[in-house]
Amino acid sequence: MSAVLTARPPEPVEPATPVNAPKPLLAAPQSRLAIAVLWLFVLVPFAALAAAVPVAWGWGMSPLDATMAVVAYLISGFGIAAGYHRYFTHGSFKAPRWLRVTLAVAGSLAIEGSPTQWVADHRRHHAFADREGDPHSPWRYGASIGALVKGLFFAHVGWLFNREVSNRDRFAPDLVADRDLRVVDRLFLPLVLVSVFAPALIGGLATMSWAGALTGFFWGSLVRIALLHHVTWSVNSICHVVGDRPFTSKDKATNFWPLAILSFGESWHNLHHADPTCARHGVLRGQIDPAGRLIWIFEKLGWATDVRWPDAGRLAAKTITR
Repeated sequence: MSAVLTARPPEPVEPATPVNAPKPLLAAPQSRLAIAVLWLFVLVPFAALAAAVPVAWGWGMSPLDATMAVVAYLISGFGIAAGYHRYFTHGSFKAPRWLRVTLAVAGSLAIEGSPTQWVADHRRHHAFADREGDPHSPWRYGASIGALVKGLFFAHVGWLFNREVSNRDRFAPDLVADRDLRVVDRLFLPLVLVSVFAPALIGGLATMSWAGALTGFFWGSLVRIALLHHVTWSVNSICHVVGDRPFTSKDKATNFWPLAILSFGESWHNLHHADPTCARHGVLRGQIDPAGRLIWIFEKLGWATDVRWPDAGRLAAKTITR
């Protein structure tokens, strides 16, 4: 198989640029329309998530609604954790072209941004973690209680409305140059529409009723999108403030076990920042890492190669002795 078909994205370091022509940290600012759309996609699903418990109590969730919500959550969540994050951002394994495109599409269904922009933001985060230049550090305003409360809100959701945009040419030049990823980037809006309206269409056709379409949209789209968004954003906020730090890293990243399953293992964030290219984040006994297990399955099926599994020597060197 050619190198093109099994390309591994580069490690999360800033690409070298000529001294006389440095690429800027930021690209053109987000438009006011983009900010308005962001508000829509943050507030509407969040309102649905907040209403989920009383609605379920009085109205209920059908088996079809539950199945659509779970399946969509798994597809889009694994697309983010195993695809956008461990594969595209950090090159934790090599994948054939079909799997590369599949992971990009699955991650797009999470509605967290196009693959190239998501990767650019995350590589910038690693380049400047918890320092000036980090797009979403909760320590942005200081370490006092008031500053940290403000910083947690910013790291969780506020940074999305900051007009600063990470420069894709600087932080994700490999994805910018990839023809397949450029196509997926251009198809991001249609994929968003599929993610939002497919559950309603399936629910309506399966039950031949508007009620089925409405409940499918509520559970399979709004609640599912909001839950995945806030779990992902919690890794940016909570996992840099609360939790354990068994490994040394150059920042304040922590392991926060309550989010391990819902985040597909992404909340083992301290290990990730200590060893960013590692394909498994939950490396200690009892640490569940669904995305790491999915990559293991890919490897067993011959779909993933050159997987960067935990190395005992690296882990021992980074372990904090107590």
